[in-house]
Amino acid sequence: MIPNVMDASSWHILNEMIETERLYVEELQSIMEGYAAELENTELSHLVPTALENKKEVLFGNLSEIYEFHNRTFLKELQNCVDNPELVGTCFLKRKEDLQIYAKYCQNKPRSEALWRQCGDSAFFQECQKKLDHKLSLDAYLLKPVQRITKYQLMLREMLKCSENTEGTAELEEALATVLDIIKSVNDSMHQIAITGFEGNLNDLGKLLMQGSFNVWTDHKKVHSKVKDLARFKPMQRHLFLYSKMLLFCKRREEPSEGHEKSPSYSFKHSLKMSAVGITENVKGDMKKFEVWYNGREEVYIIQAPSMEVKNSWVSEIRKVLTGQLEACREASQLHQRISDVVYHTSLNKSNSRNVNKGVLKQSDSSCSEPGNRRRSPSPPHKPRRGWGHRHRSPMDSEDFDTLPSSTDELSNSSDAEEEVNDKNEDHGRFLVPLMHEATTVQDVPLEPGDLEQCPGEAENGQWLAQNVTTEKRGMVPPTILSADGGSFYSNTDIFSDICTAALTDTEDTENDTLGKKATGTKLAY
Repeated sequence: MIPNVMDASSWHILNEMIETERLYVEELQSIMEGYAAELENTELSHLVPTALENKKEVLFGNLSEIYEFHNRTFLKELQNCVDNPELVGTCFLKRKEDLQIYAKYCQNKPRSEALWRQCGDSAFFQECQKKLDHKLSLDAYLLKPVQRITKYQLMLREMLKCSENTEGTAELEEALATVLDIIKSVNDSMHQIAITGFEGNLNDLGKLLMQGSFNVWTDHKKVHSKVKDLARFKPMQRHLFLYSKMLLFCKRREEPSEGHEKSPSYSFKHSLKMSAVGITENVKGDMKKFEVWYNGREEVYIIQAPSMEVKNSWVSEIRKVLTGQLEACREASQLHQRISDVVYHTSLNKSNSRNVNKGVLKQSDSSCSEPGNRRRSPSPPHKPRRGWGHRHRSPMDSEDFDTLPSSTDELSNSSDAEEEVNDKNEDHGRFLVPLMHEATTVQDVPLEPGDLEQCPGEAENGQWLAQNVTTEKRGMVPPTILSADGGSFYSNTDIFSDICTAALTDTEDTENDTLGKKATGTKLAY
């Protein structure tokens, strides 16, 4: 049985966490009230430096959001753990998403520091500091959120050491992993905002998964041999950014900044789409190297990590991305196959229905004695100008759909199947419903936007008989819902992402061959 009692050391760490949280909230409050709010004070407006005008959000970032979260929520939840210390881990896990506000704050920090360097010595800030009786200037307090998120992981580590094999240990471990992930995300985002020269939108590249500096050798098939030899022996220093959709190669540069520590920037050099990337996990001669190749090894990049730990983490993350893409391709291919099967079966069912309807109409013609009376082929719903209101077919009801075949076996010997599929003048097709239609009578079928409907022909009173391809519900619908102006032919193209194009090529070729065989009446096994 797992004990549920923490030792004295754990209680001491918990009390320290709660007490420092209370002081942290007080410090945030003093910043918001003693500095941010004072920017709106008309009595001090003459002291506000010009460089700070309309720059409040730049200097303070989302500090007010952080203050509100800790003051109204997190401090109270930590205080509630006094009687139930095993819930500390759960407290962090519960607020995992809320703690992401620190990433936003840290991303803005370089802009805030640059603005502070311009106006930090102004009389306005000196007056505010004097009123608050702060020993440290504002820039020291603006570092508090960065220090706090780091402090959490230190205290959670200490609690884990003292709480091994007690109730709540698993939650503490997960909470520590969560905080470490937030710190990593914050650190990665700080590097990301220093990327220069990339013409696209970094937000379009997906989630930033990893970043780090490596030695990189290149091998290009199309490059001159002398250049290839040079590239093979002389490594380049590159800072890599791994996104879910792209891998960026950048060159790190140190930018001097007016007596302060040099801040790095990353000059964009090259990129690889992850949809065309392959990986070789081990390179002969150096266990810290791995290969990333592009377009079937047309371009090969040998990457040397600073340690085996870094290499393994990068290889693992790249493998996850590629595996995820493969699974997405498989799912898209399966969806493509299912859609093609539905469209094919529906097309054959429609053709067989028209064959049956032709027989009924021929019998009607032979028994009709009125001169000048001749049958016209029914106009499709998407071409209402070809006879809407000028002629009527014999009344139909839901029993007409009983003639639709349920498998290819029923049509395997039909000599009219290919002719009817290719007859564009009589192809009634399937339509995606763009508007909602509510049933007003028991014979009506309700329609929802996006429904796929099959309409074999016109019924009575200008209505059309329709069947939902998915739900198989049947009933009457107004022709305007299915007209060319209101509906559109169903198409199964343009639904796959670029990463699946190559994977689906063979599937589509196979399907085209199969459909050709089916159209000529060949019976195929499924």
